Amino acid sequence: MTSPAKKVLILFAHPSQHRSEVNVALIKQAQKIEHVTVVDLYHDYPKFNIDIDKEQKQLLDHDIVIFQFPLYWYSTPAILKEWQDMVLEYGFAYGSDGNALKGKTFLCAITAGGKEEAYQTNGYNQFTIRELLHPLEQMASLTHMEYIAPLVLFGARTALEDDRIERHTERFKVLLSALVEDRVDTEIAKTLPKLNHSFDKFIKE
Repeated sequence: MTSPAKKVLILFAHPSQHRSEVNVALIKQAQKIEHVTVVDLYHDYPKFNIDIDKEQKQLLDHDIVIFQFPLYWYSTPAILKEWQDMVLEYGFAYGSDGNALKGKTFLCAITAGGKEEAYQTNGYNQFTIRELLHPLEQMASLTHMEYIAPLVLFGARTALEDDRIERHTERFKVLLSALVEDRVDTEIAKTLPKLNHSFDKFIKE
């Protein structure tokens, strides 16, 4: 007997989509997968007037939450921070009665301009990607979600000329399909520094 499909919510934040070579391609792929809902935050809320009730309902209706964004100054684009501030209310997402998100899975799918070696303790950016995402990991912890390692495309600025976009898009498709089909071993996935090259470790056949 097969498990019912998991519903995946992607909160997509990119303020300059006309300049995106990677993120838009990823979103177009995600929109083709059944049980995956894509919310384009900059499109839906150009003035940052976030509909809290609508966003909270979408969270309740899904099992897995993904923040997809380009890494800006070691953090998220502004609207994702606004979304967190407004939507993840006390009494809903955290606090003594704030258990609405308990048990949901959370991860980030991000692009970074620098090369992978720049995101190391002894690299140009001094910290690993997982370390830079600690605020989001703690957000997941506070809201009782299960945080798993991020999927990252490094060197996003040269991904097109290096012919790496199609390969990464296919990787994203495989990950999303595995999440929908409940084939991701979250106990393993949450211990990894990133998901990129470890699919055989945490995706069940």
